[in-house]
Formats: sequence, structure tokens, C-alpha cells
Amino acid sequence: MARYKTTETTECKVYVGDLPRDADEKELQKSFSHYGALKSVWVARNPPGFAFIQFEDPRDAQDAVRGLDGSTLCGARVRVEHATGKTKPKSFNRGMETSPPPRRPYNSVVDRCYICGDFGHASYDCPRSSSGRGPVRGSHYAAMSSREVPRRYDNGVDRRRR
Repeated sequence: MARYKTTETTECKVYVGDLPRDADEKELQKSFSHYGALKSVWVARNPPGFAFIQFEDPRDAQDAVRGLDGSTLCGARVRVEHATGKTKPKSFNRGMETSPPPRRPYNSVVDRCYICGDFGHASYDCPRSSSGRGPVRGSHYAAMSSREVPRRYDNGVDRRRR
């Protein structure tokens, strides 16, 4: 068996896209067999939505692409194209196997410290933190002055004058 796909194989193979989830292999076989003898019909199930049809003669594949592109098969309007022979990387096919996007770097002009709200430093360098290194331990109100701490009473209503 050849290690790489030959041009004859890719010339005979047709990609069918935009298929519904319940696309039936027999219906595709019936529709494409009008254009010539088929070698194989493969319908994707995970993820669904496409199929590959392989003809015995490349001219039949060409006729099928011309005749069925944009037609309704299996209850949906489908794309019919020549297969390229290229495979997509596994991370594309598997969905969430890719790593998350990289974090945005800290920008001292735009980003604020979440402890004091000032610009120019990150929370781990905040001069208002208890040790000067790292966030304040304990209550998130610890960094606020006594005037800024909201006074809550039994019913949860803030009774300070504004």
C-alpha cells in the first residue's frame, strides 16, 4: 500500500459537506451512483455533517461535483467538492483539546490593582497590603479605610448618609 495518497485516489474522491446529523449512507449511495460506479461511501458520525464518496473513475467524480453541488440530499442543501487529500490537525477535529488562549500581559497604564484600585502596580506589589507582598489575607474590606467600609445592619441596608 502506498504511503502517500496518489493523485488518482484524490481525483476520484468527493467531499460532501453540510449534511444533517441523520444523513443516511444508503441515500447518499443512491444519489451518487447515478454518476458512476462507487468504490466506497463513508459518512462521518463524530463530528457529524460530512461524508466522502469514492468513485472508480475520476470523470464520474467530476460529473457528480457538477451535478450535485448545491442540491438537496438527506433533507439539506449540501456542498459537493473534490476532496483535497489534506487532513486537518487533530486539535481542530477534537474541539476542546487545544490549550486556552494565552493571558494578556499586565499593562501598568491600563490595569488597576484589585486591592487599592490604583494604577501602576499589581496586587502582589500593593503598598497597602499587610506585608507589601501578596494580597491582603482575610476580609476583602481590609484594604479599605474605615470610611470606605460599608456599614451593614441586621436587615442588610446601608444606613450611611451620602
